[in-house]
Amino acid sequence: MLRLVEDMQTLGYAAPVLVASNDPTAAGIARAAQLGVPTAVIDHRPFGKDRAAFETELLKPILAAKPDMLCLAGFMRVLTPDFVRRFEGRMLNIHPSLLPKYPGLHTHQRALEAGDAEAGCTVHEVTPVLDDGPILGQARVAVEPGDTAETLAARVLVQEHRLYPAVLRRVIAGNRSRIDL
Repeated sequence: MLRLVEDMQTLGYAAPVLVASNDPTAAGIARAAQLGVPTAVIDHRPFGKDRAAFETELLKPILAAKPDMLCLAGFMRVLTPDFVRRFEGRMLNIHPSLLPKYPGLHTHQRALEAGDAEAGCTVHEVTPVLDDGPILGQARVAVEPGDTAETLAARVLVQEHRLYPAVLRRVIAGNRSRIDL
């Protein structure tokens, strides 16, 4: 998320109006505040399995900020279809696999176990179906001999930091055609 904020602030194509997290320990919250971006932390844990109550609280700072677009990065909660539909066409997510391969969790380990020659990341529109929205961009890395899930994840993360800002710039400019880095 910080890479998006820094890219927007440096290039001026959009103004970040809020960085929100469900994790009170997220380091990005303090850094976003240092960059002058309003922040909000809505810890999901007190809500237990009540996703609707969590999302009601999450919506408060989002609606107050009046964003044109929501960009999910490292947000590890599955949002309900009602929440997603509210922002239909205005919510992006980055996922650490070459979708449609490996939706959900443990993507790097799954790629290694499958013997894939390459891995990567995908930016897609968020839809009510998990990791299933239209793909707006992908970036690839080779799987190297001796890779672990952690070493592969580190190389994919470098590509995430290139891909997500590139896709966001295009979407803000009205271009939703897919790019591959």
